[in-house]
Amino acid sequence: MRKSTVQKGKGTVKEAAGKATGDARLESEGKADQMAAEARAAIERVHESARKARDDMK
Repeated sequence: MRKSTVQKGKGTVKEAAGKATGDARLESEGKADQMAAEARAAIERVHESARKARDDMK
């Protein structure tokens, strides 16, 4: 499982918990975790593309 997927899941849980308890800080942390996960996923896609291009050149 990708780290970005795990991080996004944690963010979703934090956001939901923040909404349920009325904790704006926890909700914000959850949203931030989800945004960070999206950035990490983009980096992972670029890394995979570069690895595939390198392997195709061999």
